[in-house]
Amino acid sequence: MLCLQETKKELIDKTMCQSLWGDGEVSWEMQQATNTAGGILCLWSERTFKLQNKIISHGFILLSGEWIKEALPINIVTIYSPCDIQNKRALWEQIKQLKITQNGDIWCILGDFNNIRDPAERFGTCQRESGFNSIKEFNDWIDELEVVEAPWVGRRFTWFRPNGASRSKLDRFLMSLKWLDRWPATTQITLPSNFSDHCPVMLRFSSIDCGPKPFRIVDCWLSDASLNSVMLLSVDGLWPHPNLSFVSLIELKSPKIHHSPPRCCFF
Repeated sequence: MLCLQETKKELIDKTMCQSLWGDGEVSWEMQQATNTAGGILCLWSERTFKLQNKIISHGFILLSGEWIKEALPINIVTIYSPCDIQNKRALWEQIKQLKITQNGDIWCILGDFNNIRDPAERFGTCQRESGFNSIKEFNDWIDELEVVEAPWVGRRFTWFRPNGASRSKLDRFLMSLKWLDRWPATTQITLPSNFSDHCPVMLRFSSIDCGPKPFRIVDCWLSDASLNSVMLLSVDGLWPHPNLSFVSLIELKSPKIHHSPPRCCFF
C-alpha cells in the first residue's frame, strides 16, 4: 500500500494512479486538496488488501479491510494533520472516536502529523507550532489511542528546509499492540528524499516464527542456593515429565560454562 499526503490535487484519475503504482491493477481512495492545499491519496493492490469499509474526512482516510495473505482484518488510517493546534485537537478527537467505534484491534495510523514528540525531534528554528503543550497533548493522544511507534531505521528527521537550516521528525507510523503482536518484526525506515521536503517512510513487516523464546539467565543466579527450588516451583505442572531444557538449566552449575552467558529454552 502507498499512502501520500499533501498531494495538492483536486482531481486524480486512474492513469495517474497506475503511473504512481507501476501496475494497471490498482485501487485507490483520495481526499481532494482544497485550492491546491492538502490532499491524501492511498493506493493498493486488491491482491494484497481487500477494502471492506472506508471513512474519508478532513485530514484523514480510514481504510478497513482484509489483509489477504493472512486473512486478517486490519484498519489503516492515513493522516495529513493541520499545523494549528485547534484543528489538530479536532482531528485527534475524530481519530480517537474512530478507533473506539470501529471493529478490529489491528491498527496502523500513519502520515504527516505536523507535530514532534520530543524537542530532540527538531533541529533549528521552525514556524510549525510544536511547543511544549503541543508535544504533551500529542503524546497524551498517542497514549489514549494505545498505539506505539515501530522501531526506526535510517535518517533521524523526515522534514527539512531546502537549505538544511531546519529539520523535524513529523512523519511516523503508529501501531496498535495487536499489530505488533502479530508482526513483531515491524520497522519503519526513513528513505532519502527526492523532490519533496519530506522523506518517504516505509513500513516493513512480516510474519516471522523464530520458535520458542529463549530464557536468559544471569550467571550470579547460579550461585544462589534457592535457584533450584524457585525454578521447580515456577514450572511445576507445566510438563508431565522432566523436560530436557529444564534439566540442562540445573546442570549449568558446571564450572566449564561459567565464562559464557547460558541460554535455555523453556518452551
